[in-house]
Amino acid sequence: MFHERDIPVQVAIGNYDLGICGSDWIEELMVKYPSSALMKVGLLGYGQSALYVAVSPDEGISTVETVRQRSGVVRIASEYPNLAEQFAINLRLRRFGVFPLWGAAEAYPPESADLALVCGTEEGLADCGLAPIAKVLTVSACLVANRNSWEAKDMKDVVASIYDKAAAQEAEPEITRVSGRRPRKSKLFPPGADGDIIRLALPDGHQQSPTFDLLSKAGIGLDDYPSPTGNRRPATDLAGVAIKVIRPQDMPLQVASGNFDLAVTGRDWLREHLCQFPTSPVKELLDLRSGRVRIVAVVSNDMPVADASDLIKFSAGRTAPLRVASEYINIADKYARDNHLGSYRVVPTWGATEAFLPEDADLLIENTETGGTIARHNLKIIDTLFESTACLIGSSRRVANAVKRGKINAIIQALQTGVKLN
Repeated sequence: MFHERDIPVQVAIGNYDLGICGSDWIEELMVKYPSSALMKVGLLGYGQSALYVAVSPDEGISTVETVRQRSGVVRIASEYPNLAEQFAINLRLRRFGVFPLWGAAEAYPPESADLALVCGTEEGLADCGLAPIAKVLTVSACLVANRNSWEAKDMKDVVASIYDKAAAQEAEPEITRVSGRRPRKSKLFPPGADGDIIRLALPDGHQQSPTFDLLSKAGIGLDDYPSPTGNRRPATDLAGVAIKVIRPQDMPLQVASGNFDLAVTGRDWLREHLCQFPTSPVKELLDLRSGRVRIVAVVSNDMPVADASDLIKFSAGRTAPLRVASEYINIADKYARDNHLGSYRVVPTWGATEAFLPEDADLLIENTETGGTIARHNLKIIDTLFESTACLIGSSRRVANAVKRGKINAIIQALQTGVKLN
């Protein structure tokens, strides 16, 4: 079992003959790699949804023609950067920029993006305070195959069995992947042009509770965070501060792009960003000393490797490239280069990385808190790259606005107090 987004890649490169995933991820891959070995066998009749281009009604955009007439850069946020770029090109936008995200694209308009390309339903978008202006793709569960395997192997019995079981299922309701609800009467996150406002990004997911505890100890009050309804714009008692909840993986790029002044993310994601963009204008401002994990190199217990030096010898004796799987693709690439692992290939993943060993990868670059999950999967740690904790990040450029600079310093000082009490 893989994260759904990984399945088309794994089938395309020939690691698997067949796979089942949403047609959205198939199209996202094929629009960039149209000559890949991935082929669609057929839809399975469940998991219906759609990809929409959505906007905030507050911006006065009601049609794609309105977007086309804009003279400035049109910012598009999406987990589907290839499809977002295709949409912009087909619309013949004069100038556009695509923010590739790990998720929560619905939280970005109107302040941090003009458009969001998201998977869901019209009702789900309305719950997030967004309105669709174009339907890009109808989505359904789909059976895919590797073209070479399809031509070389007789898979008709397996395919027939899959379709029989799919037909026997009761029809499922439409799935809604958008989740960040915005109360209708809440004040929108102020845009960057709003003078002295400090724009703060807080993490979603499992880091919400420790972040809330830290902010509470720092004397910073929050309302509706974590939110039972998925609200991504919690209120705060800090004057002149506006908060938005996004994925920690996306924060370094967003701070570097100027969409946020401060963000609470992990040092691992900051380092991943800086490995890709060494001169990026973002830096760590404060170690928050929570969410402690190690970034480690992992192999199968069956591999005759005990440490990094053994790995170098192992890779030198191979004729095939060493396969390195990781969510941290730039950290993984740097690790392979720094350790002179010879011929290697980085396999990007989106989760459930332990499933890749030993069949689909030789080495993982993974994070772990205790190592328990790694051990349960018959894997072993052979090296520790670095230790990661939650941290406050901000721009490495000097803040010209004296009022904003004072507010940022005040927030850092308050968090320093919270760290001492944590």
